[in-house]
Amino acid sequence: MATTVSRDDLPAYLAPLPRRLEDFALRYAWLIVAINLAGTAFGFWYYRFQFAQTPLMMWPFVPDSPSATLLIALSLAAWKLDYDVEWLHMLAFFGNIKLGLWTPFVQLVLNGPGGIEPWLYWFLIVSHLAMSLQSFLIYRYATFSVGAVAVTTVWYGLNDIVDYFAPLVGEFHHTFLRAELVNGALDHSVRAHDLAAAAAVTLTLAATFLALATRVKKLEPTDDSHTHGIQQ
Repeated sequence: MATTVSRDDLPAYLAPLPRRLEDFALRYAWLIVAINLAGTAFGFWYYRFQFAQTPLMMWPFVPDSPSATLLIALSLAAWKLDYDVEWLHMLAFFGNIKLGLWTPFVQLVLNGPGGIEPWLYWFLIVSHLAMSLQSFLIYRYATFSVGAVAVTTVWYGLNDIVDYFAPLVGEFHHTFLRAELVNGALDHSVRAHDLAAAAAVTLTLAATFLALATRVKKLEPTDDSHTHGIQQ
């Protein structure tokens, strides 16, 4: 039977969702799993042109957002089925925070609404913001182990390297940016590339901090337990 941990008096920046919303979401976790799987399918379809232009061996680095939604779907499913897969929970936590915030930044600040249907533009922004919010459900059932955080930091750090700084095969592997289009071709020397890279690295660092801070706060004794220990 799947169980959750208490909020443990976590500060708002680690548990920003109202308790009732957390409970509601976890009660209907299978519905959230289904929504994320649908988003994953849409995301892989969205990346179809980029897949076609990317060497097969580099495909794992291409579909960042659909990979994140797949990871949280698997994370929630594992929790519901009583499988403790800490590395999976951490990959889902990092991925949904990072891509959930990186994509709205890119769309609003770098790309803008030009060159894309308005409904798709706003769907990308709203759906990715929802991704970032659902990542804050994971603390309710994951331990945020140091080993799992370390593995996940390495993975998303490697993603940043091949996406923006040192592609292993062919061109950079980050999501195509409309802001990089110059005369119909991608130009990675433009400022948009640097800003997208800075956002990605910043969010990897932020997710690492949030994960380790959650670990620390979950291990700290509550005020009640501390007082009880002094009285003994």
